[in-house]
Amino acid sequence: MWGKLRRWAEGLKNEGLTLWFCCRHQDMPWLPKILALMVVGYFLSPIDLIPDFIPVLGYLDELVLLPLSIYLILNLVPDPVLTECRAQAAAWIAGHHATPKSIVAAAVIMLLWILFFAALWQYFGAGLIKRFSAA
Repeated sequence: MWGKLRRWAEGLKNEGLTLWFCCRHQDMPWLPKILALMVVGYFLSPIDLIPDFIPVLGYLDELVLLPLSIYLILNLVPDPVLTECRAQAAAWIAGHHATPKSIVAAAVIMLLWILFFAALWQYFGAGLIKRFSAA
């Protein structure tokens, strides 16, 4: 069972790199390219949108949302582009290159978390201050 799971995870990594090469391909249609850029940015980001320490939901993005997104977007990529990009991804992996990281995607995810907590503060913050200052 662990071997099968490991092969699936390696396949996901290969397909994520394939999608990364698809984003850089000049013959990629614009709609799949935009969707691929969002997924690849998240795939290559060192920061998760849903942190892994959150029970159940923390791994939901890696186990369900990311593979499903990659699969659906790869179905939108034209076959010649997909074949060429899969070959590039295989060569990248065979060359033992490190998986690229996206600092921009990490910054966007951090910004989303900051906006989330700012919205929480706007909604709940004033009431909390009043409640604790009255005590």
